[in-house]
Amino acid sequence: MQSKNYSVIYRLMHWAIAFCMLALLFTIFLRLTWMNKNNVAEIIKNYLATTNQTLTDDQMILLAKKIRKPMWNWHIYFGYALVGLYSLRMALPFFGEMKFTNPFQTSFSAKQKFQYGLYVVFYVCVAISLITGLIIELGPKDLKGQMEEIHELSIYYLLGFIVLHLGGVIMAELGSEQGLVSRIISGKQKNI
Repeated sequence: MQSKNYSVIYRLMHWAIAFCMLALLFTIFLRLTWMNKNNVAEIIKNYLATTNQTLTDDQMILLAKKIRKPMWNWHIYFGYALVGLYSLRMALPFFGEMKFTNPFQTSFSAKQKFQYGLYVVFYVCVAISLITGLIIELGPKDLKGQMEEIHELSIYYLLGFIVLHLGGVIMAELGSEQGLVSRIISGKQKNI
């Protein structure tokens, strides 16, 4: 198999998109764990137990949401950045950069068809995530609940894709495409 070289634009886009997606996952992780509204409300409740102050459970949840709001704003900011990067990624093939490969080419092996087909599914899922996220933030409020349900499913395809992507990179690096990691970082084949 012939080694693929990656242009500066390709590498910058790859790493910028990867960084945004990891940042989005990090904010989701925080929201589901340490910054979960119930966890934060419990911290507030425990603190108030040491003072002469009281709040209702609803007030503590509301306060917890306000406390974690600045952190969650980063999810929104990285989402907007990803919208821009995704739009640029979709436009680049028209300028001769980062062309899409048709996974249904008959000359491809089953592995190549799977690999390129997976990228098609990935880009469709990213589009759905970005569109639903934009509707949640900017669209009509009556659609917010439905869009949140769809948007929250994003974590599953994203985690699945990351596992498959890293697994594929490791297999390629240990197999027929040695130097793949070096090429996606520096653009040059590492001499072995």
